[in-house]
Amino acid sequence: MKDIKLKGAIFDMDGVIIDTEKLYLRFWKEAAAEFGYDMRDEHVFAVRSMARKYSIPKLKSMLGQDFPTEEVRSRRTELMNEFISKSGIETKKGLFRLLNHLRDSGVKIAVATATQRERTLSYLSRIGALEFFDAVICGDMVTTGKPAPDIYLSAAGELGLPPETCAAFEDSPNGLISAHTAGCYTVMVPDLTQPDEAVLPYIDKVINDLGEAVDLFGEVLS
Repeated sequence: MKDIKLKGAIFDMDGVIIDTEKLYLRFWKEAAAEFGYDMRDEHVFAVRSMARKYSIPKLKSMLGQDFPTEEVRSRRTELMNEFISKSGIETKKGLFRLLNHLRDSGVKIAVATATQRERTLSYLSRIGALEFFDAVICGDMVTTGKPAPDIYLSAAGELGLPPETCAAFEDSPNGLISAHTAGCYTVMVPDLTQPDEAVLPYIDKVINDLGEAVDLFGEVLS
């Protein structure tokens, strides 16, 4: 671990706080199929946490220049919303153990997600977690999203902390690259995929669930 006391914790949302990446995987593929496209797991994985300005050309490069990205995305959102309205949202293991520990220890907490703000606040409120966060930075609040570092730099700035004093919790390569480039201490919490050689240079620590991160943080005296 870097020789510096961690004073902040910044969380990606989908796949880290809430168990929604499996829903994106399912409904991206279902929506694409309605438009006649065979979207596969690897296509969805490639754009996890990726800002729209990057994901649109990425998907077209894999599925063809005629792939109706925004129409498929809109239908995916409809399908996902229908599912969540009926079945709710699952939280990831260890979430509230870690959040309570961070709050009790005086650690500042933020969210840095590619998801739009309205949906982010809705999801965090629905699971009873919104009150824990000192800042919520979303994809529609920054000019350049993940894998660029802007969203993590913004989140750290909102917390009033240097990025290098913040742990960033991520599950996707795009998110890890973003956090690492910003200078954060990167913690991967694998969800749909495990770390591979391509992403290892961007990871400081790997944990199985958020509860394991309690030991990263002591009491913050500042």
